[in-house]
Amino acid sequence: MQPKVNAENITIILKGPKYAGNVGSVARCAKNMGIDRLVVVGAKALPAEDMKLMSTHAAADLVEEIRYHESLEKILGEFEFIVGTTSRLGSVRGPVISPRQMAETLLDISQHNRVALLFGPEDRGLSNEDLRHCQALVTIPTAAPFKSINLSHAVMILCYELLAISRESADSFTPRLATAAEAAGMYRQIQALLARIGFLNPQNPAYWMAHIRRFFARTKLQAKDVKIIRGFCRQLDWYMDGNGNPREDRR
Repeated sequence: MQPKVNAENITIILKGPKYAGNVGSVARCAKNMGIDRLVVVGAKALPAEDMKLMSTHAAADLVEEIRYHESLEKILGEFEFIVGTTSRLGSVRGPVISPRQMAETLLDISQHNRVALLFGPEDRGLSNEDLRHCQALVTIPTAAPFKSINLSHAVMILCYELLAISRESADSFTPRLATAAEAAGMYRQIQALLARIGFLNPQNPAYWMAHIRRFFARTKLQAKDVKIIRGFCRQLDWYMDGNGNPREDRR
């Protein structure tokens, strides 16, 4: 089974948020998506009641456990991988990735590394100096020319992608594929059956068998598929008489 994003290693960091209600909404969004670590930098403790009003009771515990720090550089020093968010593009800021690409990147990184999702103030976002600390920059595409996204909405989109890719990864279990020996046995059985009913040219049976092999090769043949195919080959073989014709009555 493929790994899923390790949410315990994900922390949301808000630099300089201006409104307690926005922080409460961020807490609610994060909690909905399974992330329960929130840090606020460069702002004094915000009114708890205002935050809880927007977080609802479901995320009240996350509001109560918010960590407050004065120095962005110092708190970021605790993390091995930092994702910065920006809506402003340019050569100075370097290449950016989409929220889905970010989730794909963090699928592996989050297993053994602490990851920070860094968001800037509502009015101006993160500065170039802030983004200097980041190993990856992500932007949320919008319909031009309207580029402004509410802080909590931006948090929700990124956290949703992390949850979604975890679900997809967990559901992507691949059953055991057939071994070469199992497939070889199936092909011998198919060849013998097709020869009995006159489908294969006895002078060159390998020609059509090559096409059949290529057909099954495209399907990523699983072990259970081989058992099913061999089962109905046996049944068809049993149904035929010694000359390859249907038996008169097998009821």
